[in-house]
Amino acid sequence: MEAKELLKRYQSGERNFKGAKLIGLCLHGVDLSGANFQGASLSEADLSRANLEGVNLQEASLVRANLTGANLQDAVLNGANLFEAKLTGAKLDSAKLKMADLIDADFTAASLQQANLYGAYMTGTLLQGAIMPDGGIHE
Repeated sequence: MEAKELLKRYQSGERNFKGAKLIGLCLHGVDLSGANFQGASLSEADLSRANLEGVNLQEASLVRANLTGANLQDAVLNGANLFEAKLTGAKLDSAKLKMADLIDADFTAASLQQANLYGAYMTGTLLQGAIMPDGGIHE
């Protein structure tokens, strides 16, 4: 699916994009809040500064996706693959990241207040300046 088609369908009220193939799409700054992308392929997509509040990305592939400055507050990312994803300055407050693959992901200066990271794979994850689930800042 092309970015233009996705946005047209979203603007017409569609919210279910479960399993969609959206690899490498440029979705910079778009509002996709409340959409269902469960199991979708968003690898290498540009979602920087996108509004993804409350989005279901459970078991989605976001390998090397650019989520810099994105709003992922209350998003469901359980089991998602965020290998080498860039989430610098992203807002993930109250997000669910249980069992997510965060290996080599960049969460520099991201906000993870009250996020659930239970069982997340975090080898090599960059967390400098990130606000952690307990409200502390990672050094």
